[in-house]
Amino acid sequence: MRALRIGLVILVVLAGLFVAADRIAVNLAEDEVAKKLKSQLGSTSSGDPSVSIEGFPFLTQIAGKDLDKVTVEVEGVTATASDRQVRLSKVNMTAEDVKLSDNYGSAVADRATGTVHLSYADLSKAADDGVRVGYGGKSTSGKDQVKVTASVALPLVGRAVERSVYSTVSVSGGDTVRLHADKVPGSKVPGVEEAIRKKIDFEREIDSLPDGLKLEKVEATKDGVDVSMAGTGVNLAG
Repeated sequence: MRALRIGLVILVVLAGLFVAADRIAVNLAEDEVAKKLKSQLGSTSSGDPSVSIEGFPFLTQIAGKDLDKVTVEVEGVTATASDRQVRLSKVNMTAEDVKLSDNYGSAVADRATGTVHLSYADLSKAADDGVRVGYGGKSTSGKDQVKVTASVALPLVGRAVERSVYSTVSVSGGDTVRLHADKVPGSKVPGVEEAIRKKIDFEREIDSLPDGLKLEKVEATKDGVDVSMAGTGVNLAG
């Protein structure tokens, strides 16, 4: 009986040591991935990436070159959208079933999802000069909407006037964010709607998305817009 108890104690201690070693290994791996991501982003990111590798045991996953789940969060990322610099307030991504190859230099996720948050101030900077984008409250159908305001030179008026419209934010082509006015005031006057839409309606293509990852939809909130993305066979590195 005593021998059995000693054996159980030894097993518990060894299991504890394995768990501790496993957790140390995963923490080191998370730090290394975060450093590499920070190096790749360089000056395009104002915050330090946060990386979490889930699943147990990690050592078995790394030996088999197949990670269950990896989550990444980065704040203050600068991207290029239609030749304009756009600041993304926060980027979150969860990658599942990540296959590693080429001496751990390549990583492809079987599937990945995420969100990109843009504040209205940053969205305004991505618009044309003089255009302001803000929260527009609820529509008559209860859906959150954005309000776009701009100084527009109207035909037959002879001067620029400020106009505001409520717009729908959407995505197209899997890589483009689009703002389109639902209704334009004074549209019955010849040339007015065209002039206003030329200034207020716009779209921005987001460059450098990982291969396989596509923008899916946009939701307006009180402090900005959230763009969701998803994909399969997403190339994370390599």
